[in-house]
Amino acid sequence: MLIVRTETGEDHSAVHALIESAFGQASEADLVDALRRVASPQISLVAIEDGRIVGHIFFSPVTMESGKDISTAIGLAPLAVLPEQQRRGIGSRLVQEGLMECRRRGHDLVFVVGHSDYYPRFGFTVAKEKGFSCEYPVPDEVFMVAELRPGALSGKQGLVKYLPEFNQF
Repeated sequence: MLIVRTETGEDHSAVHALIESAFGQASEADLVDALRRVASPQISLVAIEDGRIVGHIFFSPVTMESGKDISTAIGLAPLAVLPEQQRRGIGSRLVQEGLMECRRRGHDLVFVVGHSDYYPRFGFTVAKEKGFSCEYPVPDEVFMVAELRPGALSGKQGLVKYLPEFNQF
């Protein structure tokens, strides 16, 4: 049985190893370690199966800048599942639970840079079509936004910026 819960301090080393395994390098795991120290608010969830952490998802603040107007939202990054556990619905469950937790905490918009064939099933759409651009040079179809509260996108647009830690890794 798969259990999704909030990450605790005791999970950090297992989560670091999981992310490193999922991405085949340490940079995303090092990013999460850095974000834990500075990101507020943050949402960090783990998926546990048979007493073992098999997946992780992290959300941290982003800013939306349009002229002199700056507002905040939250960004999903990264999502990781152990390679041998992928394609079993663990990532989907983490995204669903993560978005519910974002909504529960009062977040209206979630941004992601991710696979254009994966995230739309969770309500993500191309952010450019909604008037947003990403600070990073990524293809339009991989930068997406999900509206967690109907009407939350109304009147919003601009450049989405991630925390400085994203530039370090």
